[in-house]
Amino acid sequence: MSPEQLRPRQNERLFAKGKLFELVHIEQPDGRVFEVARRAPGVRLIIADQDAKKVLLTREFRRELGEQGEWDYRLPGGKVFDSLEEYESFRETGHDIADAAKHKALAESVEEAGIQLNSLSEFKKSNLGATVEWDLFVFESKDWRRHEAGQQLESGEQIEAENWFTYDEATEMALGGNMKEERIALILLQWIRTQKEEQ
Repeated sequence: MSPEQLRPRQNERLFAKGKLFELVHIEQPDGRVFEVARRAPGVRLIIADQDAKKVLLTREFRRELGEQGEWDYRLPGGKVFDSLEEYESFRETGHDIADAAKHKALAESVEEAGIQLNSLSEFKKSNLGATVEWDLFVFESKDWRRHEAGQQLESGEQIEAENWFTYDEATEMALGGNMKEERIALILLQWIRTQKEEQ
């Protein structure tokens, strides 16, 4: 994303704001007004064991799933910024958001998975839609090692990180609904297809 795209648009009017989301009206040249919900971007990591042809899925307890919360299989990751204020401050610098996302991905791999990445490349950026802006940067790594201190979970996080699945097993997890973050499940399927095409 270019610095120009990160700077606030001149035709925006903020009308509601929480900790993670803001709602803005964007006036079009023809006078129409669109309502957009915006959230700071996030990152997800595809960590692969190339020799075994396996991929890591963490198992995480998510309180927002169901009345009592549920366990969910996910790609490790998190928020690039902890609040809208941090995101807005970064946008004002004009720096590339992809650099901040990559830095956060390196940290999240240690925190959630207990894995130190030796290399990292961007696989895809997922745009949620036209009226909800919540980008997810998806990175991949096949060059990694276990972190000597293991996971560095934040207070309250419940994440199991020893869940390695073959590409076929991960495909079944994504298609079978075991991954509740469905747009990331789709991206994982796309990644698996690229790996099989390279074999």
